[in-house]
Amino acid sequence: MELPIIVVNFLYAILGVVLMYASYRIIDALTPEMDFREELKKGNIAVAIFIAALFLSIAIVVAHALN
Repeated sequence: MELPIIVVNFLYAILGVVLMYASYRIIDALTPEMDFREELKKGNIAVAIFIAALFLSIAIVVAHALN
């Protein structure tokens, strides 16, 4: 493999993680009545499934946008 291709893929991976984190923080800010971290500490499975679905959907959107 060529080095520039590896570097670009690595940068895309970093960009994807940053966008996923930013999206999570935006959703967290838009729902002030729900404290996701506290609910996860309590073991709330519904919140965990919601966060997982959120990350998957954001990952799909970011993958298609970067492709």
